[in-house]
Amino acid sequence: MFVKHGMNSQFALLGVLGSSAVFRRQQFLIRTLGGYTNQTHQNRIQQTKAMSGIALEADAEHILRAITPTLDPTKHKGQAGNIAIIGGCREYTGAPYFAAISALKIGADLSHVFCTKDAASVIKSYSPELIVHPVLEESYSVRDEDKLSTLGKVLAEVDKWMERFDCLVVGPGLGRDPFLLGCVSEIMKHARQFNVPIVVDGDGLFLVTNSLDLVSGYPLAVLTPNINEYKRLVQKVLNCEVTDQDAHEQLLSLAKGIGGVTILRKGKSDLISDSETVKSVSIYGSPRRCGGQGDILSGSVAVFLSWARQRLAAAEGDSSISKINPTMLGCIAGSALMRKAASLAFQNKKRSTLTSDIIECLGRSLEDICPAS
Repeated sequence: MFVKHGMNSQFALLGVLGSSAVFRRQQFLIRTLGGYTNQTHQNRIQQTKAMSGIALEADAEHILRAITPTLDPTKHKGQAGNIAIIGGCREYTGAPYFAAISALKIGADLSHVFCTKDAASVIKSYSPELIVHPVLEESYSVRDEDKLSTLGKVLAEVDKWMERFDCLVVGPGLGRDPFLLGCVSEIMKHARQFNVPIVVDGDGLFLVTNSLDLVSGYPLAVLTPNINEYKRLVQKVLNCEVTDQDAHEQLLSLAKGIGGVTILRKGKSDLISDSETVKSVSIYGSPRRCGGQGDILSGSVAVFLSWARQRLAAAEGDSSISKINPTMLGCIAGSALMRKAASLAFQNKKRSTLTSDIIECLGRSLEDICPAS
């Protein structure tokens, strides 16, 4: 790999990484998130705008190529990702399935669902590919005098697996039962102790909005609110209404107000901030807004966040790489792939496009951008 004369020596990574292929991927990461010091004048202008709170369109396809691992026959089961979904109750069984199966379709090796007993058999019937744990409980099934011991049993079951997980997705199909939410709150606290990334969506955002301490100050937390969920967060944290005129500055302020978490604000263009910068993903997309697309996104972000952490760990000790936030990379990649899959599905199905159609397009979408061979 040719390195320009005069480039800061911290970017001469070939000797550190030991492989031109890995080197090129790391170059992608640095370039797409503004890590080069020897930039063109235009890039300097764009970086200045980003510091001013103006969102820049992320180079999403380059990021996807940079963090997606190669298929290696020497690797073993689990190394490409072990994802857990915390959600699924009597009323909602589709959402956790969508999130879990999306993770597998993208390339994770294992996908777990921790749900209530009522939801477990239904979710299992959707696919034999998922590992389903019927361990969560709702208030109606637990006597008041048994709640403390039941909570202990739930935590013990989840903790047996926690250190194996690369990411948790909290919220798809969770519901709002008070006892169930209390159990999930404790699971999130344990995940932080294990340093496991947490993607929060759906009813998980309801929980977090009312208990910000669950994610506040945790840099590996990602929130993925839709327009209504975002409105509630802004009202709670910033004590004001959502404004589109200063959307980028408001998103920065919100991420800072929750202690530096990463927020992916879903919309016509997805806006992403980790309290330091704002990026947008506007490529692809579909006008069809069928329910369940947010569940696909949460599963996608979980996988790519896990892969980004692995990629950055490969360059551990290099200051130029270690400063890149894996949650930003995961959100950008997950958003772009979801939008591309939705676009492909809409080309075929138009108004009849369903979430299941989009899921079937995930593999092809990733293959188009980052071929497996």
